[in-house]
Amino acid sequence: MFRSLALTALLAAFGLSALLALPAMGDPLQPRDGWVVMDTQKGFDQLITDLKAATKAQGMAVVTQAGPTAAAARRGITIPGNRVIGVFNNDFAVRILATSTSAMIEAPIRFYVTENPDGQATLSYKTPSHVLAPYMNEGGGELVKLAEELSQVFDAIARQASR
Repeated sequence: MFRSLALTALLAAFGLSALLALPAMGDPLQPRDGWVVMDTQKGFDQLITDLKAATKAQGMAVVTQAGPTAAAARRGITIPGNRVIGVFNNDFAVRILATSTSAMIEAPIRFYVTENPDGQATLSYKTPSHVLAPYMNEGGGELVKLAEELSQVFDAIARQASR
């Protein structure tokens, strides 16, 4: 009896762990306040390549990258492509610091590339104007201008990368 109970518990634990290891797939990203969400006809890897090229073409730099996909694969877990890419440059950093030291915690501002079930990828980001909004009282009109300028740059990067 004890062996049967132990075997049942072991099988139940194995079944639960198998369910937890299934591919993680949340709902597709939806537009929300302050976000731009762009569906593309590109695959995940191609969109990342094109995003990096567009970033450079707009005078910006990729300064951070992070994503759980490769690390999950090393653990035997398959999840859709998922990468956060931080973009900024020193010119904007220096100019923002002149208006608000605390606003720099938001740098780099990030793009988010997600793989969809159909194999195509989505490009999303919070607009720099939205990201920097909490610091506008401190940074004043100059920070407002910088946020608008950055928003135009991010829009240009996104449009170029997604075509």
